[in-house]
Amino acid sequence: MPKRTYPFLNRDLSWLSFNARVLQEAEDPGVPLLERLRFLGIFSNNRDEFFRVRVANVRRMARFGKKGREILGMDPVVLLERIQLITLAQQKKFDKLYIQLLRELEKQKIFMVDERQLTNEEGAFVRKYFREQVHPQLAPIMIETAPKFPYLKDKSIYLAIRLLRPANGKEKKTKFALLEVPTDVVSRFLVLPGSGDQHRIILLEDVIRYCLDDLFPNFDYAVREAY
Repeated sequence: MPKRTYPFLNRDLSWLSFNARVLQEAEDPGVPLLERLRFLGIFSNNRDEFFRVRVANVRRMARFGKKGREILGMDPVVLLERIQLITLAQQKKFDKLYIQLLRELEKQKIFMVDERQLTNEEGAFVRKYFREQVHPQLAPIMIETAPKFPYLKDKSIYLAIRLLRPANGKEKKTKFALLEVPTDVVSRFLVLPGSGDQHRIILLEDVIRYCLDDLFPNFDYAVREAY
C-alpha cells in the first residue's frame, strides 16, 4: 500500500502569514487610529519574538545537516532564505504604514518629534527632565575598556554611541559605547509642554540623544552620535 502524503505548510512560514494578518489590521482604515498603532506594536513585538525563538531554532537546525532537514520537513537554509524575503517585504510595508499613521496623527494635532525638531523651550524642558529622571538610570559601557563584549539583555533597547575627538593636529580617535535605554523605569514617551492645541511627543531614546553632551561631559569630543 503506497504511503499517503499530506499537504505540508511549514510552521514558521505559517506564523509569518499570521503576523501579516496583524499588519493588515493596522492597514485597515476602518479600524480606529490608535488601534491601528496598537496593531503595529503587536506586529513588531511578534516579529521580535519570532527571531529570538524560531529563527534561532532554524539556524540550529541548519547546523544539524540532514537531521535538521528531517525535523523541519525542509532544508533549513532554504527556509532561512524564504524567511528573510518575507520579513524584508513585511518590514517595507511596516515602514510605509508607520509613516502613513504618523501623518494621520498629525491631522489630529499629535506630532512625534525627534531631538532635531525641538524648540529652545522644549530643549530646556528635555534637558531638565533628562538630568532629573533619565541620567540617574543610565550606565554607558565603553566598548574598548570592557573585558569582553557586554551581555545584552533580551527585550531591551540599546543605543550604540560613537564619540569622535577633534583633530587638533593629532590623529582623530573614535570611541564606542553601548547604552541600555531604561524603558523599564522611565516612560518611552515624553509629552512636551507649551505646544498650544498641539500635542508634541518625543521618544526616550531621542531625549538621550539630545543630552549626549550631559552624559559624556568630561570627554573632549566634537561629535557625539547615537544609533
